[in-house]
Amino acid sequence: MRYLLIAALAATSAPLLAEPADDVSEQRLRADVEALVGFGTRHTLSVQDDPARGIGAARTWGEAQFRAASAACGGCLEIVLPERMVTSDRIPVPTRLMNVVAIQRGTERPNEVVIIQGHIDSRVTDPMNATADAPGANDNASGTALTIEAARVLSQHRYPTTIVYALLSGEEQGLHGGELLADYARLHGWTVKAVLNNDIVGGSCGSDRYCDDDHVRVFSEGPRADATEALRANVRRNGGENDSPSRNLSRFVAGLDDENLEVRQIWRTDRMGRGGDHIPFLDAGYPAIRFSVAVEDYEHQHQDLRVESGVTYGDTIDEMDFPYLAKVTQLNVRAAEALASAPMPPEVQIEAAVRTDTVLSWDSVPGAYLYNIHVRRTDEANWDRPTGPTMPAVMVFAIDFDQPQRLSVTVPLRGDDWLFGVSSVAPGDFESPVASAVPGGAFAPVD
Repeated sequence: MRYLLIAALAATSAPLLAEPADDVSEQRLRADVEALVGFGTRHTLSVQDDPARGIGAARTWGEAQFRAASAACGGCLEIVLPERMVTSDRIPVPTRLMNVVAIQRGTERPNEVVIIQGHIDSRVTDPMNATADAPGANDNASGTALTIEAARVLSQHRYPTTIVYALLSGEEQGLHGGELLADYARLHGWTVKAVLNNDIVGGSCGSDRYCDDDHVRVFSEGPRADATEALRANVRRNGGENDSPSRNLSRFVAGLDDENLEVRQIWRTDRMGRGGDHIPFLDAGYPAIRFSVAVEDYEHQHQDLRVESGVTYGDTIDEMDFPYLAKVTQLNVRAAEALASAPMPPEVQIEAAVRTDTVLSWDSVPGAYLYNIHVRRTDEANWDRPTGPTMPAVMVFAIDFDQPQRLSVTVPLRGDDWLFGVSSVAPGDFESPVASAVPGGAFAPVD
């Protein structure tokens, strides 16, 4: 019999996770974007068998970068190339779609997976134009370079859970690469802890020439995309509209920012009228967020290369801000390391009706030695300690670590007035995101 600590309203200290992030190289990021731009176009419908131009050449280059990173870590990355034939509104003829994926297996719980991804394809004004030059520097050589650089630095370390690095194809033609990888995750039975999607992360000035290199936007859905009618009704009645796992993942990442780059949480799935490769994961029930620049430059994305009325159009490398891209990459590395070091968040049930206290219960989580109880008012944005009754600092339960246990905590607060959540903590004080005790709060697809 060994002891498990359950800490009530007592946050652990954040572990120091700076080392891999410090290894991020602005020079390598620039070189990678230059290489990607050099393929002329990376349109999904472009040529696949030319060694120097088109999506095929770009994918081959991306695979080579992952294989070089794997060689540098003694073969720690498994390279897989999921593919399928695709047709759609923007893919009028059957076309081979392929993702380039590197898998860094966890040392303890390899089925728990954190995904860092960016789409490798590009486009111009006409989404069907597969022959014109489409450099796609910011959209999305930036996210591709970020993903490759994260693989280079994180693969030099070992983590309890798996990190997946993915270069996705077909985003501009309908989020096909995201769908392919979400299906791959489901087929292989992955427990997806988090998806960090990076799309347009390398510029700091907008179309109005307003510049902001101090912030990055993180988009997260509210009500779950995979919710059933019964779950939606339960959320409407009992709360949870602002407590999906993706929303709590966004809060978690915001807690990892620093004085160099602050997270601005955007509480909607994506930009107005737009989309990205995190959405297929949300549809499948996996926690997923999107990183994107603080301000967008619409003259330099999805545009033919041209000068018109004195305005230069086109997604070219001279519009990039590489120190900014390095900061976004560092934040991704910190987030992936924290998530890969932490256990899964627990699935929490609540009993609070017609009583003056609240009972929280959950099954023990593999890898956790302690759990933190989090509380906030229903009209507050972020988790915090409540005012009111004094809470015990620590409660100790004797459990057998080798057997799953049902754990329960009674909190002396009325459930009508508060929102509750629980995070799990691994040795070394690696803490998971908070799982809210609301309908649909679990970090797992809805059954």
